[in-house]
Amino acid sequence: MPQPPVKEIAFTLRTIAGLDAAMEEGLLPDLAPDLVEAVLEEAARFAAERMEPLDAIGDRQGARFKDGAVTMPDGWRELYRDWTAGGWNAIAGPAEYGGQELGTALAAAVSEMWNHASMPFALGPLLTIGAVEALDKHGSQELKRVYLEKLVSGAWMGTMNLTEPQAGSDLAALRSRAERRDDGSYRIFGQKIYITYGEHDLTDNIVHLVLARLPDAPAGVKGISLFLVPKFLPDEAGDPGRRNDVVCHSIEHKLGIHASPTCTMLFGEGTVEGEEPGATGFLIGEENRGLACMFTMMNNARLMVGMEGVGIADAAYDKALAYARDRRQGRATRLAPGVEKSGEMSPILAHPDIARTLLTMKGLTDGARAIAFSCAVAIDRAKAYGKSDPDKARAWQERANLLTPIAKAFSTDVACEVASMGIQVHGGMGFVEETGAARLMRNARITPIYEGTNGIQAIDLVVRKIGQSGGATVAALFAEFDETVAEVLRRNAPEFGETASCLGAAMDDLRAATEYLQGCLDSGESEAALAGATPYLRLFGLTASGVYAARGALADTSTERVALCRFVAENLVPETSGLRRTVVTGAASLAAAHDLLLSGAA
Repeated sequence: MPQPPVKEIAFTLRTIAGLDAAMEEGLLPDLAPDLVEAVLEEAARFAAERMEPLDAIGDRQGARFKDGAVTMPDGWRELYRDWTAGGWNAIAGPAEYGGQELGTALAAAVSEMWNHASMPFALGPLLTIGAVEALDKHGSQELKRVYLEKLVSGAWMGTMNLTEPQAGSDLAALRSRAERRDDGSYRIFGQKIYITYGEHDLTDNIVHLVLARLPDAPAGVKGISLFLVPKFLPDEAGDPGRRNDVVCHSIEHKLGIHASPTCTMLFGEGTVEGEEPGATGFLIGEENRGLACMFTMMNNARLMVGMEGVGIADAAYDKALAYARDRRQGRATRLAPGVEKSGEMSPILAHPDIARTLLTMKGLTDGARAIAFSCAVAIDRAKAYGKSDPDKARAWQERANLLTPIAKAFSTDVACEVASMGIQVHGGMGFVEETGAARLMRNARITPIYEGTNGIQAIDLVVRKIGQSGGATVAALFAEFDETVAEVLRRNAPEFGETASCLGAAMDDLRAATEYLQGCLDSGESEAALAGATPYLRLFGLTASGVYAARGALADTSTERVALCRFVAENLVPETSGLRRTVVTGAASLAAAHDLLLSGAA
């Protein structure tokens, strides 16, 4: 597989998502264009040369479990050692603890490259980086002193322990418990399932962030606290010391991400000989306010899961494009410039149906990338304004809040869609494991599920995010979109075709759907709003994809970029009209059919 698309990633990050503008404004003093380019080039090289060759090995071997221990696939320990030695885990970490503080946007860009090469590998560090954010923002000075440097460097890895057998998306049902100890620590008891990288042999310690309840905690999510529970309790030198009472009971056998250990974790089972039961834990933040702390980690993770989607989608496109250039079938009437017609079979790339499929794959992938990078740049802007201009910091944080569920859900839906189309381009060869196309689809399928299902992301977008600041946040973004559409219209360039009118119609659809949903919420018709949430998120994602493609084509008027922009606008974006109709008029029919399901008649 070729390297990740460095030039496209850099252009999207710097020009479309606005990183260059942020650097020019002096908001990111540690970044400069030449540094950004150098980091992206080196990341692409490492991903292609070191990660990608081990992805198939990881898929075949999987993570292996025996007697409570997990052994990673051949070569992965060495890969992780070299990856951390290169400073990649620390790219966005706080400088005080050894991080490079180069920002979320650049971290997101290199994350796409890791996921392009091996999403199961990139998944582990994703959670470590989230743990760093949660601990840095909410942890005590002592916890930071002991754990942050190790987590920032990647010497230790972090996990997120939320889910229990009876508590998935509904954390109010959580039963894991914590008991206070006289020394200020806590004893943790309970079972957690689906814990990514809960056990492995890549690092000599694993730092679990665990949600649990205190005995006197309020009911529901208001009574959840967050605890740091290490696999080994650090000794006075800061090295792994006594084994804690936390153990991996088993790992899951899954559709995909075979090399990523998905663990059932037991806390407080009395597994340490000579010690009383209970895993030693340390409070992060305040008692009964753990969910707010965990959301710091989850919001970071949701954006980076979106980058998983982008990376997988782009890998699927690259693989399908290469196959379509080589595979010959039939005789096409349309050939590449300079290619002589002959009696031989044509590359399938020359057939209109394959071309449409590949361009759809690329258009969706580019759109998802632009949305995710725009979210990341908004996060960096919010942090940069945090001390100097609270109003601007709040506005940019709300922009990031608005884009996060779209970045997560649209990008991961795109990953599944594009990976499936990639198999179709390969034909029968895509259905067998030899080409690796099937592996991408299997790995992609988890991404719309974890870190908050995409249905929950859509609900979050509608119920919480579009109403921020009384609708001012979404209105400001729409105004920017409108300006891009107006600029395409002002250019009046024939090569843009119907781009302006298609994008203008999509903006009408998006604005009408937004106003309808806000009206439903204002009038207490929450059921109608929830019914339209998922189609609304896709409507938003497609419209943003078209606008960002136009923004790129206005900045770079090369034939290739303008042609791709026109394809997206005229072929993909018009789906918004049907989505608008579903959002605005679909609630009644959904309710009627839903009753059939509830009654057992359907």
